[in-house]
Amino acid sequence: MTAILEALLIDVPEEIATERLVLRATRAGMGKAVSEAVRESARDLERWMAWAHGARSVAESERHCREMQLRWHAREEFDFCFQRRADGLLVGKGGLHTIDWSIPRLEIGYWIRANCARQGYATEATLALVEMARTRLGANRIEITADARNAASRRVAEKCGFELEGIRRHSRRDVHGKLADSCLYARIFA
Repeated sequence: MTAILEALLIDVPEEIATERLVLRATRAGMGKAVSEAVRESARDLERWMAWAHGARSVAESERHCREMQLRWHAREEFDFCFQRRADGLLVGKGGLHTIDWSIPRLEIGYWIRANCARQGYATEATLALVEMARTRLGANRIEITADARNAASRRVAEKCGFELEGIRRHSRRDVHGKLADSCLYARIFA
């Protein structure tokens, strides 16, 4: 309990600027943009993420954004909307999840809008999240978990200097409810 109380005192940046992106803390009022990106990308997202099945309505997306805001303030998750600097388009979402403050250990998750995929945005956002987690949150360990069949997500982890620690066989259910393998990647800063 002490670690979480100490985490409440950490000033976590609500904006992170990179060369092409601004990562903005997910907040109330962002639901419409998130819903639009999810609907546009549903076919790609549904292959890997159970939450993406069925187009997310604006109301559901807004509820999600408000929940992420609440979880941010409780220091349970740090969720960001990835917006393109040139025009403000929401190109994806992700952040730092599954936090264990006693280590500190965090997991990075991300997704990219379908028409923005394969342009390096996930790598750029992930590197920014790694730097923030290391320097501002004192992370000793950062993980990325990906379905073993998700080559694109695995490529991002590898480009960002994460090492494959292992393939966990039948460690999760895929979006169809079948057992699937997952890859555990990590970076250590101790």
